Amino acid sequence: MSRKPVRLALSLAALALVVAVAACSKKEGPANAPQATYVPPPLPQEPSAPWCTMPAESAAFKVAALKSQMMVAAISCNGHEKYNSFISGNRSALLSQEKVVDGYFSRHQKRGWDRARDNYITQLANAQADRAQVLGDQFCARIAPLLDEAQSPADLVAFAASKTDTIPNAMTFNDCAGQSAAPAPASAEKHTTHKVTHKKK
Repeated sequence: MSRKPVRLALSLAALALVVAVAACSKKEGPANAPQATYVPPPLPQEPSAPWCTMPAESAAFKVAALKSQMMVAAISCNGHEKYNSFISGNRSALLSQEKVVDGYFSRHQKRGWDRARDNYITQLANAQADRAQVLGDQFCARIAPLLDEAQSPADLVAFAASKTDTIPNAMTFNDCAGQSAAPAPASAEKHTTHKVTHKKK
């Protein structure tokens, strides 16, 4: 049996737990403030990544942040159907960008690179759950347009790059000076992009 589906299932379960804990402990947000008058605080400055990134890697991490944000929205705002549609409609581009992210970690950390990648994904979920907590009751209203816009953009990479001012990431990525070629993607593992399932009560 492949370990990949198990890892993805565990990642989804962990993310659901992160969001649930944040929801239980969240402070009161601007519940009754009109959306037009509420100005959200700026995104926090995240710690620098341990290694610099090539341009293609920087772009891939923005796609990873978008995908994670869509999952947080699906769990927090009952957006399961739109998340699943996002995954189905962008499957090829998502898989391609996941390989670039894998290449970043495997290029710099020969042993245990998959654990380093998984730690990044967990930190990313934590950062986005924290952001949802800060926005409080405004979060779902503000994330709703993203759930619609991300369904089938003409260029997923460009779309993700256009959302960096509003989507938290787990690390700040700095471009490698004097390097422009993208690394060869990791091929040791096959990726399986998963869907969120929602049971009707």
